[in-house]
Amino acid sequence: MLNKVEPLLKKLNTKTQNLKYLYEEFRIYDFGSYALNRLTPKKGYSVRENVAYGLAARHRLDLYQTTFPRDHRPLIVFVHGGAWSHGDKKDYRFVGEAFAKEGFDVAVINYTLAPQHIFPAYVDDLTLALNYLDAHQSKLNISTQRVVLLGHSAGAFNVMSAIYHPQKYEIACRANIKAVVGLAGPYHFDYKDDPLCADAFDQEEPYQNVMPSYFVESNHIQHYLFIAENDKIVHLSNATNFDEKLKEFGNHSEMVVIPKTGHVTLMGSVSSLFSRLYSTKKEIMRVLDQALTEV
Repeated sequence: MLNKVEPLLKKLNTKTQNLKYLYEEFRIYDFGSYALNRLTPKKGYSVRENVAYGLAARHRLDLYQTTFPRDHRPLIVFVHGGAWSHGDKKDYRFVGEAFAKEGFDVAVINYTLAPQHIFPAYVDDLTLALNYLDAHQSKLNISTQRVVLLGHSAGAFNVMSAIYHPQKYEIACRANIKAVVGLAGPYHFDYKDDPLCADAFDQEEPYQNVMPSYFVESNHIQHYLFIAENDKIVHLSNATNFDEKLKEFGNHSEMVVIPKTGHVTLMGSVSSLFSRLYSTKKEIMRVLDQALTEV
C-alpha cells in the first residue's frame, strides 16, 4: 500500500510547489509589470485604449501604433498569460512599446477568464478579435496583410489553438498569418486535476480532444517555440512534442532557448528596460524578420 501512496504524495507535493511558485511569480510579475509600465517610454508611438472587439466586458484591446510611415505595417496580436484565470492588457504596455518602436502595430487583447469561462471560450475570443481587426482595418489605420500572433504561457496556448483546434476556426486573415510565436507555451499536457489550470478546462473532456498538438495540419505559417532555460512551470516536453508534430506535417518550426530566464521573466525581459540584458527581444526580432521577409 505504501508503494502506491508515495508516488501520489510526490505528485501532489510537486503540483503544490508549482502552484506556490506560480502564485509567487504572479505577485512578483504584477508588481514588476506595474513598475515596468510606469517606466516604459511613452514617446514614439500612439495608443488607442479599450477598443471593443466584442460584446463581453473583457472583449477589449489596446492598439499601439508605430510612428513608422510605411504602408502595410506588420501587425502583432499579443495574448497574455496567467493560467487562463489571471492577467490584463493594461499590464503589457511594455510589450506594445517594445515592438511599436521597431515598426510594428501591436494589438494587446483581453479575453474572458476561468473559472467563469472555460476552453474554448478564450480561443473564441482571440478569433473574434482577429476578425474584428481585419474588418476594421481602415477605421483603425492598420493592415492585416502581415500578421504575427504572439502569446506568453496560456496566451501561447491560445494563439496555437486558434490555428490548431478540433473545429477549424473561420479566421478572415488566416492566409496572412506569417508567424506564430509562443513564449513558454503549454501545448501538450494533461490538465486533469491540475491545481494550476483545472478550472480552465472541462475535466470530463480528455486532453487529447483539446491540445493543439493533436490537431496540427500542413500550412504556410512559421512557428517559433521560445523556451525559458529555467522554466519551473511548463515542462520542456510541451515544446519538443509540439515541434516534432509540426515537422511531421512538413511545417516550419524552430525552438529557441533563452538563457537566464524563468517562466515569467521570459516575458518581462522583452521590455526595453531589460532587453539589452537578455536575448529574448533580439531573438523575437530575428525570427520575425525571417518570417516577414520570406517570399
